[in-house]
Amino acid sequence: MKQRELGRTGIMVSELCLGTMTFGQQNTEAEGHAQLDMALAHDINFIDTAELYSIPPRAETQGSTETIIGSWLKARGNRDKIILASKAVGRGTQPWFRPGGEETRLTPRQIRYALERSLRRLNTDYLDLYQLHWPDRKIGLFGEGGTTFTSLADADEVPIEETLGVLGDLVTEGKIRHVGVSNETAWGVSEYLACSRTGAPRIASIQNAYNLINRTFEIGLAEMALRERVSLLAYSPLAQGYLTGKYLNGARPAGARTTLFDRGQRYQKPGVDVAIEAYLALAREEGLDPVQLAVAFVTSRPFVTSNIIGATSTQQLATILGSVEVTITPELEAKINAIHQVHSNPAP
Repeated sequence: MKQRELGRTGIMVSELCLGTMTFGQQNTEAEGHAQLDMALAHDINFIDTAELYSIPPRAETQGSTETIIGSWLKARGNRDKIILASKAVGRGTQPWFRPGGEETRLTPRQIRYALERSLRRLNTDYLDLYQLHWPDRKIGLFGEGGTTFTSLADADEVPIEETLGVLGDLVTEGKIRHVGVSNETAWGVSEYLACSRTGAPRIASIQNAYNLINRTFEIGLAEMALRERVSLLAYSPLAQGYLTGKYLNGARPAGARTTLFDRGQRYQKPGVDVAIEAYLALAREEGLDPVQLAVAFVTSRPFVTSNIIGATSTQQLATILGSVEVTITPELEAKINAIHQVHSNPAP
């Protein structure tokens, strides 16, 4: 398991990061602990979570993922071996995140409220990386609206400098070490970097979706990530499991996430199935497991610092971990890019 530097922080993180959003809903505490143990045994030192989790968001399970990670950290006594990342929700109307059901915003008061509760659930007094799960401003998120931006629909936005200001205070207080963003745009990243030049903390990372059927990060953000050393923490390398082929032609296997929760609309758009079929055919041609091909491609990108993997069983996790043995040769990359040329980003 290779390690790479997180932004400009000097912190070295594993090229695979364990995503945990299934803990507390699809996975029990014992299953979550087993995945964490397996990840650590394979030299993964990076764990990502969020106050939002588990997924799908529900009042009765909100925070359960952090609680499971926290019980594991307490039981194993290994906090010093882990680079731990969590996130504060962005702008939204789900009533269970804040007292009185108020709209969630990235204000100093709400960020402090969210962080204190995350720390309590995680059984730690600091986070290595604290991320803003999505922006305060209204933009297309999680595949809604594709890649388009059409208007300034709502100018009521918490200023970025105000959000970064409180994060800087939290760094000074020792409650977080570094700051990151998630589901951000090139404009957003440039604004965060501009604010850091006036004394606010510099963002170390951006956590956005990136996979074979959604390579939109390459269009504007990849150059910024490389030039500015803002690490991409790529999520959904398997496109919520769609790149396994298990959902082709409307299939809904028992126990699968889309079957249980019907939340895969981002990957049910025109052109998705035919693109997936092309990548599955390539995997067969190359004698590769399609899961390992998809994950290895993401890990191999020069602008990806850590690839956030997720599974609902240790068997699935073992397969994904095997992706580190797959090499994306120039010849294989050319074949991948040929498919991408014909089936570009059907699931942005």
